[in-house]
Parts: sequence; structure tokens; C-alpha cells
Amino acid sequence: MASDPEQPSFAKEGSSSGEVGSAREPLLVGVHDSESYSVFAAILPFLFPALGGLLFGYDIGATSSATMSIESSTLSGISWYNLSSVEIGLLTSGSLYGALIGSVLAFNVADFLGRRRELILAALLYFVGALVTAFAPDFPVLVLGRLIYGIGIGLAMHAAPMYIAETAPTPIRGQLISLKEFFIVLGMVAGYGIGSLFVVTLAGWRYMYGVSSPIAIIMGLGMWWLPASPRWLLLRAVQGKGDVQNSKDIAIRSLCQLRGEASGDSAHREVDEILAELSYIGKEKEATFGELFQGKCLKALWIGAGLVLFQQITGQPSVLYYAASIFQSAGFSGASDATRVSILLGAFKLIMTGVAVLIVDKLGRRPLLLGGVSGIVISLFLLGSYYVFLDNSPVIAVVGLLLYVGCYQISFGPIGWLMIAEIFPLRLRGRGLGIAVLVNFGANALVTFAFSPLKELLGAGILFYIFCVIAVASLAFIYLVVPETKGLTLEEIEAKCL
Repeated sequence: MASDPEQPSFAKEGSSSGEVGSAREPLLVGVHDSESYSVFAAILPFLFPALGGLLFGYDIGATSSATMSIESSTLSGISWYNLSSVEIGLLTSGSLYGALIGSVLAFNVADFLGRRRELILAALLYFVGALVTAFAPDFPVLVLGRLIYGIGIGLAMHAAPMYIAETAPTPIRGQLISLKEFFIVLGMVAGYGIGSLFVVTLAGWRYMYGVSSPIAIIMGLGMWWLPASPRWLLLRAVQGKGDVQNSKDIAIRSLCQLRGEASGDSAHREVDEILAELSYIGKEKEATFGELFQGKCLKALWIGAGLVLFQQITGQPSVLYYAASIFQSAGFSGASDATRVSILLGAFKLIMTGVAVLIVDKLGRRPLLLGGVSGIVISLFLLGSYYVFLDNSPVIAVVGLLLYVGCYQISFGPIGWLMIAEIFPLRLRGRGLGIAVLVNFGANALVTFAFSPLKELLGAGILFYIFCVIAVASLAFIYLVVPETKGLTLEEIEAKCL
């Protein structure tokens, strides 16, 4: 491909694999220019992708009440309310299986569609899935709707962190990506609350699932209005999928829309820096599957997939999904109202996520991960000890549960999604993040499926001790492997951290 005559040329000897091995690399010889931006303008490119997270969280929160509504002989409004345990599993986990399918699809089509169009497609699937589920005439159609909605989750959870990371100003990138986790929790709380309102209504489950459709419309229209990711535009141009100069002009206009008119000349400088970086590390060809397991990309995959794996196998799905039973086992009779417990825990999660959002770009990623996961280790030890030795001290279980939830929400919850959005090189970001999201949902499904039989086989106490040992391993992984990315542009992260 002919090079852009207005771009400086950089030596590329030995750079085809994307390795950083020369002091001539642009981002290693100087500090990038400061970015000018309007906070108000920067909020909208976050808000509409984050609605994908809100709809994901809402599904988690609403499904518990929807299941009770569907199983009610008097309030379900259907003749097929007597569901088997397998059918209940398909109902509750249908969106999770759909998310796994969506993650596989994202791996194959993300770089072709681009972040913006992938989010528009996710919004469409959210809308269709919600309507199919709400108007389902029988159980197979209900499951189909859950799967369609879940595919939307998989695409949204893949594209949203990428779009936010690639469009957010560096000084507030951590806050904005972490706010996506805040929106997931906000969706969960909304799901619990709306579910509690409709659970006593005839055919209330239809309203619970249908409520998400107008939000999906807002998400889709918002993403239609927003421009494509400037980094994706430039990458496609360098790979021969468009004219470089034209793509550069479009990328500058996109940055001005994304950052506001205050961005001024900094938009031109940032585009020049991105193009210089792309020219240096040789990205003229599209990435192959094998390159995911080589050089920088392998290290990024190790960091990203490792974080989201530990995010799930340290017990997060189990502790949250069985919170009500933990309260009941601890002797709190009021916990028989599972919805009330879920709302209170959701509100607590919301507060702690807000704390992480406020400090992530000041304190950094590693301190939050190390501190939060250390608290998770202590909390899991307390929960295990309660069930094994301290069953006459129910306060231990409650303290352990609240400590776990709080520490998770300042560490693995927001920082896991933040790191996988930042760490992958641009050329392989779509596929790399696709694998990380697939690992996330796959591990979630595995832990959720395995918790009940393992609890019966080993007992809750031993199982929490196992989670505690895994959390200690994750702490070592974070300390030894995970880099600090605070204050670095995405291009600097690729150059200096991988």
C-alpha cells in the first residue's frame, strides 16, 4: 500500500511482529501532547455504549423476579408455568449462553463492523430479544428471546469497553470505563426494583422483560448519532481499507465531535501520533489468529484473559447469586425476602463502584486491584470459617459477604473491564478482547453451574476456602504480571507495557 505522503516514515526493520525493540519508536522518545477536551462532550460517547452495560445488569436483576412470576400458577398468565429444573436453568441462564454465542461472533466480525456498528447491532438484538421474550406464546420462544437478548449482551460487552477506551480522553479514560461497571450495577438494582413492582402483577414477567426495549432504542439511536472510533478508522485505512488522507480527515472530525470544539489542534496532533505509531509498528496487514499468541499480543492476552478468569473463579457469581441463602444461613429471617436483600446489596455495590470510579485515575489500576483482592481473600476466609468453625457467629458471614462485595466492586468489577479495554494492541484489540469476553462469560457459566453440586459435595465452607486459595493466586498474578496503565495513552500502553 502506498504510504501517506504527509506522514513521516519510520524504520520498520524487525517490527512486523509488533515488538518494541528500538529507541526510535515515537512514543518512547518523548511525552505525548496534553489532550484538550470538553467534559460534557466526552460524556455522550460514554453514555450510549454504557447503556449496553445497563441492559446487561437489568437482565440479571429482573430475571430472578421474572422466574418467580412465570412459575406462579395464579399470576403467570400462562398454562405452561409448571417448569422443570432444566427449563428453569434454561430460562435463568439463556442470556448467558447467548452472551457466549455473541462473544464468538464478536471475535469474527468486530474488526470488520467496527465498534460503533457492533454496538448498533447489539442494541437491535437487545430490542428484538426483549420483545420476543415479552410476547413469547410458549416456552421455546421464550428461550429463543433470551438467547437473542444474550447475543446482544455478548456484542455490547465486547464493543462498549473498546469504543469508550478508544474515544475517551486519557486523563478520564479509567473513570469512564469504570463507570460502565457502575451502569451494570445500576441496571441490576433497577431490575430488582422493577421486578419487585411487577412480581405481583398478572403476567408481570412480560412487563419485566419488555421494559428494556425502549432503552435499547435509545442506545441504538445514540450510537447511530455518534461517530466511528477514530483509531479504528485509521487502522482500517493503514490496512488498505480506505484512503489514508480521507480517513485522517474523518478521524479528526470524529475527535472534535467526541471531545468538543475545545479539542482544537490537539485532535490533529493525536491523529498524527496514532498514524505515526501505526506506521512504525507495521500494521498494513490484517491480524491473523496465530498472531494473538505471539509477542506483545500473547502478553496482552495473558494479562486480559487472566484478569477476567480470576474475576469469575474467585467466586463472584456464587457469592452474588446465593447472597440471600447466605443471609438465611446466617440466621437473618428477614432475608426470606430475596428481592429486598438483592436491592440492598445492589445499592451497596453501586456505592463501592462509585468510589472506584472517583479514584481509579488518581490512585491507579494496580493499587485498587491489589488492595481489593487482598480484601476478597480475607472475606472468603471469613465465609469459609463461618461455615466450618463459627456457625454460632452469624455476624461473621454478613461481614464476610459485605467485605467481599465491597472489595470486588473496587477491584475486579470495574478494573477487570478497564484493563481488557486498554491492554490489547490496536491491530488485535477486537479479537483479543473477544477472547477475553468469551473467557469471562464462559467462566461465569462454569462457576454458576458447578457451585450447587460442589456445595453439596464439599460443603459451603470448603468451597469458600477453595475460592480463597484461588484469590491468593490471583493476588500473585496481579503483583507479578499486571502493569500500571494510569495516565498513558493506548499507544503508550502498547509501546511501554507490553
